[in-house]
Amino acid sequence: MTFRVLTAEFAHETNTFSVRKTDYDAFTVEGVRFGEDAIRARSEANTEIAGFLDIGRKHRWAVQHVVSAGAEPAGPVTRDAFDRIGGAIVQAAKDCKGSLDGILLGLHGAMVTDFSPDGEGELLERLRAVVGPDLPIAVTLDPHANVTARMCEHANILISFKTYPHIDMRDIARHAGELLQRTMAGEMRPKTLLARRPMLEEANAGRTDVGPMVDWIAEARTYEQAPGALAVSINGAFPNADIPEVGPTVLVTYDGDHAPHQAFAEAMADKIWDNRFNVLNTFHTVEEAAEIARQYTGDRPLIVADYADNPGAGAYGDATSLLRALLEAGVDDACFGPIVDPETALQLHRSNVGDIIQLALGGKTDRRFGGGPLDVTAKLVRISDGKLVGDGAQLGGLEFSFGPTAVVQIDGITVLVVTEPSQMRDLQQFRAFGIDPARHRVVGLKSMQHFRAAFEPIAGKVIVCDSGALCTMDYARMPYANVPRPIFPLDRDMAL
Repeated sequence: MTFRVLTAEFAHETNTFSVRKTDYDAFTVEGVRFGEDAIRARSEANTEIAGFLDIGRKHRWAVQHVVSAGAEPAGPVTRDAFDRIGGAIVQAAKDCKGSLDGILLGLHGAMVTDFSPDGEGELLERLRAVVGPDLPIAVTLDPHANVTARMCEHANILISFKTYPHIDMRDIARHAGELLQRTMAGEMRPKTLLARRPMLEEANAGRTDVGPMVDWIAEARTYEQAPGALAVSINGAFPNADIPEVGPTVLVTYDGDHAPHQAFAEAMADKIWDNRFNVLNTFHTVEEAAEIARQYTGDRPLIVADYADNPGAGAYGDATSLLRALLEAGVDDACFGPIVDPETALQLHRSNVGDIIQLALGGKTDRRFGGGPLDVTAKLVRISDGKLVGDGAQLGGLEFSFGPTAVVQIDGITVLVVTEPSQMRDLQQFRAFGIDPARHRVVGLKSMQHFRAAFEPIAGKVIVCDSGALCTMDYARMPYANVPRPIFPLDRDMAL
């Protein structure tokens, strides 16, 4: 029997503290591709649609792919953007309702819109209203999802990636596809349950390369072999969303009696709570990081990651405090990037390579977070359209663009200046612009964790710093108004 399956990808991680709205244009910059265009661009890479299509070919599905849409993390998604992209998915489901056997979606799980704190729940509810209660819906999620009760109510299958950095997106999509196949074939009637604890996030943001999450993921994989258990997901959550259902969750997709699976999920959630003070990273100040960089003498680069100015979590990418500290410390043989500054990128594109130029660099969005503009004298080294093709574990084979881009030399530091925000997660994000990070003594970059997949293999040492940018670990600075209280770590002495 040939099953007809509707597929789509619609992802956004919303930092509700950002002043940058996420409108439809923000999605078109990052990528909105419909149907066959999306399949051509994304079907041979580490993406959900690639995994969906793998399973579709295996089981000879008739796949109708609606859209692949994603925007860089920023402020709430506008109603217009949500209705245009989400509306296309809902309309496609409505148009083929009578012949549709299942729906398979690649979402994120931390989308907030300007009219709803639960973007994914809103989309799933609209879909369910169109297709009815019985059509199976399977969803893949990012492990930084803030999973809601409404998401579990309207989707049968919810499975999150098990790696951070996310190198298993295609594999998890295959897992979701196989479960959907079994559901459409009538072998089971899956549901998904959740357990939550009152925390903004797991202590290490769901980091899976070291720490307790390594063992927890192993437990999850083992439990997936238990009777009735189909998938276990451990979500570290996204703490920069000021919403009622924020925080880490454990999901179990199951068939049959929910009781043993709820017990397992609650036990895993207790482990997350019990480890809430077990923070692995040492968050250096920018002055401490600069002094470490000044003294560093290793054979391979020192990687200095600005955790707080991570565009991948909705920070602006234009914080200057770390770069300022590196310059003031006299750090040389270094590269740094990106500084997101469209105004300066345009100024540099109007200049000639080799020019010496006075710049007010970065710090233009909100100088309260990460510092104001740097007044510097820079030599223009290179200009570019910002386009590249990734070759690492995350971006490998995917087209990517920083928008109009320039490279400047400021004293001993080569700086990448870009137009569009994005964190560093692929070496080509430097190398495509003539910067080889492996050949520098110090590499400063904007990222929390995703950089590790590409940059740890070339590193002699890795440190992280909190620059005071929008994703600072000092949550007390942020104007939370909608999260439930008490909640950890805003209320550090709370008890369950």
